[in-house]
Amino acid sequence: MTEFEQQARSWWAKLVAWLRGDQRADTARKAKAAVQDLRDSETGRKAEAAIRDLRQGEAGRKAEAAIRDLRQGEAGRKAEAAIRDLREGEAGRKAREALRDLRDS
Repeated sequence: MTEFEQQARSWWAKLVAWLRGDQRADTARKAKAAVQDLRDSETGRKAEAAIRDLRQGEAGRKAEAAIRDLRQGEAGRKAEAAIRDLREGEAGRKAREALRDLRDS
């Protein structure tokens, strides 16, 4: 057997083993362990604490209040009305008909 044939057989055997899942399962376990190591590390703990501080801190509360104001305020009501008009109006009807025509053709 030539060297090329041996390489091809070796490559094929590795491919078949990978497709059967042995190597994929091992790779998945390694990736999961790496993510867990990152979470358990000092850097991971600091990142989680920073995110928690952002969510629970003054900046997070202000951002939530701003989003709530946008949704419940005049701008939010106008945006909802515009979307409703587009859906229920002539433009929405024409768009639905065009989609139906595309599906049917």
